[in-house]
Amino acid sequence: MNEKVLLLNQDFTAIATCSLHKAFVLLYLQKAELVAQDLLNGLRTVSHTYPRPLVIRLQRYVRVPYKGIALTRQNIMRRDGYRCQYCGASRNLTLDHLLPRSRGGQSTWHNLITACSRCNSKKGDRTPEEVQMKLARKPFKPSLVSFLRESIQDVDHAWMPYLGERVRA
Repeated sequence: MNEKVLLLNQDFTAIATCSLHKAFVLLYLQKAELVAQDLLNGLRTVSHTYPRPLVIRLQRYVRVPYKGIALTRQNIMRRDGYRCQYCGASRNLTLDHLLPRSRGGQSTWHNLITACSRCNSKKGDRTPEEVQMKLARKPFKPSLVSFLRESIQDVDHAWMPYLGERVRA
C-alpha cells in the first residue's frame, strides 16, 4: 500500500498526496468522498471488496496555512529538475547564485539555480551575462500546485484535471 492518492479540499483544489491507507481511512470514516477510483483493481478484505481510490475530496473545507514552498537546497533542485541550468548535466550538482553573494545577491527563489560544479566554477564571482552563459529557464518561485505537478514521479491520469494542464504523464 505504498501508492499515492491525490487529496483535494472541499473546493476541489489539490492540497497534497497521501498514502492509499490514509485515503481509505478517510473514506471509511466518511471524512472524504471518492472522486476517482481504479476500475481495474479494488481493495480486498476477507469478506468485502472496496474501490481503490485515486482521487478523494474532503467533506469539510480545510484552511491550509500556506507558507509557501520552503527555500531549501532539495527544493531548488526539484524545481530545476535535477539538471544544471547552464549545460543540462545531472551530476555533481551545486547551487549557484545568479547575482553572487559577494556582490549583494540574496538566497531567494529568483536568485538561486541548480548548476553543475564545472559551470559554477566557470561562472565564478560573475553574473551569467558577464560570462555569456545562457540559462535553460528563468528561476521562479513555484506554487503549491506547480510543485506537486513537478515533483510527483508517476502522475495518474485521473489527477490531471485537478493539477492543471502541464502534467507529465
